[in-house]
Amino acid sequence: MLRFSTAGESHGESLVALVSGLPAGVPVVQEFVDRELWRRQQGYGRGGRMRIERDTAHILSGVRHGKTIGAPVAMTLANVDWKNWEEILPVGTGDAEKHKAVASPRPGHADLAGSLKYDFPDARYVLERASARESAARVACGALAKLLLRELGVAVGSHVIRVGRQELGRDASWAEIAATDAKDEIFLNCVDPEAEARMKGEVDLALRTGDTIGGVFEVVVHNLPPGVGTHVNWDERMDGLLAQAVMSLQAVKAVELGRGVTAAESLGSTVHDAIAYEGSEEDFTKFSREQNNAGGIEGGISNGEDIVVRGYLKPISTLRRPLASVSFATRETTKAAYERSDVCVVPAAGVAAEAMVALTIAKLVIDKFGGDSLRELKRNFEGYCEQIRKY
Repeated sequence: MLRFSTAGESHGESLVALVSGLPAGVPVVQEFVDRELWRRQQGYGRGGRMRIERDTAHILSGVRHGKTIGAPVAMTLANVDWKNWEEILPVGTGDAEKHKAVASPRPGHADLAGSLKYDFPDARYVLERASARESAARVACGALAKLLLRELGVAVGSHVIRVGRQELGRDASWAEIAATDAKDEIFLNCVDPEAEARMKGEVDLALRTGDTIGGVFEVVVHNLPPGVGTHVNWDERMDGLLAQAVMSLQAVKAVELGRGVTAAESLGSTVHDAIAYEGSEEDFTKFSREQNNAGGIEGGISNGEDIVVRGYLKPISTLRRPLASVSFATRETTKAAYERSDVCVVPAAGVAAEAMVALTIAKLVIDKFGGDSLRELKRNFEGYCEQIRKY
């Protein structure tokens, strides 16, 4: 079973990422992992933290001579800013006078609920772990899942389809998404320059007014064969697993698969994807679809079309013009605490969602095809693909 976990705090010494269940023999390309981390740090509207950190993954175990060995892969991502926080957040007792309290909880963040849950007098420790900084460790884990999927010809990418009130307004092809993800400069990661310029205006407005802004990203899984996932148990369905994976990201408040939102207000005759039998020899089967409203998943199982997952990202909770809050110490009305923050993180959230989607798909692939080595996994995968081509 493919599993991953993360540890670390936003201003701690480092983040830790652990991935277990990868078969032996998967090539691990350091430059690819670090580029994924770089992509997460890009985007118009990012804050000062992105000018400080230059994330790289330091692999401690599970990889030898450039390939996985079947053992858990452990990685650390150093926090460059730790030198400024070492005395504020010591592991030992330290000097209590140097503690930097988050004295009033921020609406929309985990501050208040977490402080009540863990019996903290302020929200500092809650903030440190609840911060989206944690998603960098997920991206490192997801990079390994992408490298595994790449060996099977499966790719995962993302793009931004909405920022504030401005949206792309059309479908994007896989070629457009792949080209956007490959750019050396990532602005708002929209495939259309004109739409991206309109999105920039939304970010500029939020910046001028001391506000933040959210949006919608889309993650696409390309070239996954039909038959991955299952309908037989509720907690094994691909759609449910993807929804949980993407919803678990900080600030994501809704997840859509295919045309899930608009399908709710449409007639069945316009929503369901008519089936034909006219595919080419290069396709997994000759069964084909006229459209992909289902987002590549039917009954919790991949159907051979691109898998399409959208995440709806709320505006982040830290505002330069803070909302009303209450002091932890006095219980009096005050302004919410302010921590150095971003204005818009929609492109970065899309990259983090790619990681979560890749990890989910890789888990389901390993569950279905098995194999302790990459060679065994590929043999099983290719045998299955040959089987379904006969249909």
